[in-house]
Amino acid sequence: MRILLVEDDEKIASFIKKGLQEESYSVDITDNGYEAIYLIKTNAYDIVLLDLMIQGLDGIDVCKNIRTKRINTPIIILTARDTVADKISGLDSGADDYLTKPFSFEELLARIRVRLRNPSNISNIINISDLSIDTINHEVKRADKKIKLTAKEYALLDLLARNKEKLLSESIIKDNISDMNQGNMSNIINVYIYRLRNKIDKNFDLKLIHTVRGLGYVLSDKDV
Repeated sequence: MRILLVEDDEKIASFIKKGLQEESYSVDITDNGYEAIYLIKTNAYDIVLLDLMIQGLDGIDVCKNIRTKRINTPIIILTARDTVADKISGLDSGADDYLTKPFSFEELLARIRVRLRNPSNISNIINISDLSIDTINHEVKRADKKIKLTAKEYALLDLLARNKEKLLSESIIKDNISDMNQGNMSNIINVYIYRLRNKIDKNFDLKLIHTVRGLGYVLSDKDV
């Protein structure tokens, strides 16, 4: 799951990003409304967390702009503006939810989960052979046995699962998973693929995580 956080308070942005990453979300941050519009147009985000009082272009205009472009990514406004008129303005601009500061981080997570639910697939389960991934609760099972993953391991598996049968290059993975290209290891993706294989494939005859040498990685129950 990839989230865009639009927030100009560095401390708040850092706190929210850290908390979301601990919940296995990939997070991009900007403090500028114009940059937010560019990022939303350029990248595939699952949800946008949008402050109203930001640099460049305020949050209401950002929201109106992306809705005008027929971008339907769920938007949750996070703001200190708490009057009824402010809430009406935010929702009328195209936001899906409105949360006033200060707020409970647990409530933010709950509201994110609500917005991420797919009405056409209530369980939000991705299945590849006997591998099952619950994208709402971040629960992974293989052959009905729970598999414990770190936040970054889950983020990588989630990305592969949402693109199952598709080849993902290292550059695509780095673009979609925060901090995957900021580590000291040049082979950081290989390291996490190795860790995933140990947890997902090691004790099974059918291997699901495949490497296409020089090109990237595929999650599939077929030979690649």
